[in-house]
Amino acid sequence: MSSDNITFLNYPVPREGPKVPYKNETQTIPVFRGTPLAIGATLIHNLGFLQSHFWRNAGFDVIREIPHLHEYAGRSDPTVIPVEKVPSDAPTPAVQKRRGDNCYYTSADYHALYSSGEVTPLAVVEALLPLVRRDVTPAGKHSTAFLESQVDIIRAAAQASTDRYKNEQPLGPLDGVPVAVKDEVHVTGYKRTLGTKLDFKHGTDATSWCVQKWQDAGAIVIGKTTMHELGLDTNNNNPNYGTPRNPHNKNYYCGGSSGGSGYAVGAGLVPIALGADGGGSIRIPSSFCGIWGLKTTHGRVSGAPSMSLAPSVGVLGPMASSIDDLALAYRVMANPAPASQDAISAQFPKPLPLAAGRKRIKKIGIVRDWIDRAEAPVRAVFDAALEYYRQHGYDVIDITIPYLPEGQRAHVLTIMADIASCVDARQIRHLSAPNKVLVSMGMWQITAQDLLAAQRLRNLIMKHIAHLFKTHPGLMIFTPSTPIPGWHIDGGENELSRGLSDGKTSVRNMEYVWLANFMGCPSISCPAGYAKDSGVPIGVMAMSDWGTEEDLIDFARDGEGILDMHIPSGDDSVWEDVISKAKEAGVA
Repeated sequence: MSSDNITFLNYPVPREGPKVPYKNETQTIPVFRGTPLAIGATLIHNLGFLQSHFWRNAGFDVIREIPHLHEYAGRSDPTVIPVEKVPSDAPTPAVQKRRGDNCYYTSADYHALYSSGEVTPLAVVEALLPLVRRDVTPAGKHSTAFLESQVDIIRAAAQASTDRYKNEQPLGPLDGVPVAVKDEVHVTGYKRTLGTKLDFKHGTDATSWCVQKWQDAGAIVIGKTTMHELGLDTNNNNPNYGTPRNPHNKNYYCGGSSGGSGYAVGAGLVPIALGADGGGSIRIPSSFCGIWGLKTTHGRVSGAPSMSLAPSVGVLGPMASSIDDLALAYRVMANPAPASQDAISAQFPKPLPLAAGRKRIKKIGIVRDWIDRAEAPVRAVFDAALEYYRQHGYDVIDITIPYLPEGQRAHVLTIMADIASCVDARQIRHLSAPNKVLVSMGMWQITAQDLLAAQRLRNLIMKHIAHLFKTHPGLMIFTPSTPIPGWHIDGGENELSRGLSDGKTSVRNMEYVWLANFMGCPSISCPAGYAKDSGVPIGVMAMSDWGTEEDLIDFARDGEGILDMHIPSGDDSVWEDVISKAKEAGVA
């Protein structure tokens, strides 16, 4: 469906951007880990001239030198609100069950077993708790992915769900389904640390709207998942609470900053999890862990209190082991909040499936110079996916987007400024070594001129993107999820325990996903292949017009046949057959 059929608030005035050649090069940034990282971080935190040196070397000053910026006002909030949609009488599609023993369970498997009485939600919870709890000795096998599990709250929710099924009154397809929620999101009774050793609850014990909607539908939050500290990188390395390793290969990162949620789904612990993006990207762990991830324009659909540490770039969205569950989770969580809780959220329409018989425009746009930056294994998977879509009726066209490398720097600059504004200078010494550097530079090196220039560039690119969507209705801007086939843990245990500063890989990892985040556009990451040498999943990503999440879901469904997905396997497999364990537990 084209956005021509939707009325918007704050939609960018379409304007073709300047025609500038694409020019990018991989940055040369030294890697620090262990003792050198700790010493260097302390020096940079305390010495302004060192901060200035690293800031200039990172090339952030190029943003203010862009000659076209004087023609554009700044735009610090990319939120675009669809206030009117074509009514849909299409029924919400049912979630399909697991397709084979080598596949992930879906919410439909849980719902069917609960309805038959063969398994109860309480049995599932009792099977999961020993696996995810870190407050017991020994800690659970998968506890590194979980910051906290409030046992009394979880068991009470499971008992209530079990009683509803016993009385044949379940709330719906999510009732009793275990889900996980990123630490960044507010949940009553839980801490909110943002992956730090600090308290970021800000005196509130409310639950964010998106989580509340899942709970209202009967879903059981089995815990809050770990994240990269402050969301300020894309590997999920966290020396404070531990780093979950990739379920497909323990020598690789899950990706971040929502790596704990990505791990929880990828390891089979839950079919659905929530990610949020106040710095990294929820699409990177979905790519590395071989699951589906949706970033939604309903990024403000959180209700009180605030969802994100970094509101000008903060987004949220579900991760799932199937496209059906991704769609279900999105449609439940994206229901608008009451105006009394969130005036912005209240203006969004209720998400509705698109009519099955509608006329669809199938068009993919690629920026060839940009795509050519992907490493060979990723490019091979991407090309195969592109050909698959072409053979299934999609037209592929070449498009251009100005200032992509500079836009990525503007995105990072904005994140750093946002997060630094939310951290007290006295708290920096409590952060891990890499973030002492980043927050110090964000706090003391970013000038007003830098930040305003970044927001002018955001507006320039948003207007150009709007021009592309109006010129090519139904356009899907198609890229790999990340240009690298996984992020290897080069430094082993020392790297995991002491932290990692690898700016080069961080920048490369975000080379494609930053655009949807910074523009506020919806996007979806789909598993599309596996790296031959490591077995780590490789994903592809589509970004669409504001307010067209349902089109993305249909686009992903069109591509389901690209990959024969499978659960992590092999001698080191961490995948858990939760349902079999629940049957063995036999809790009534």
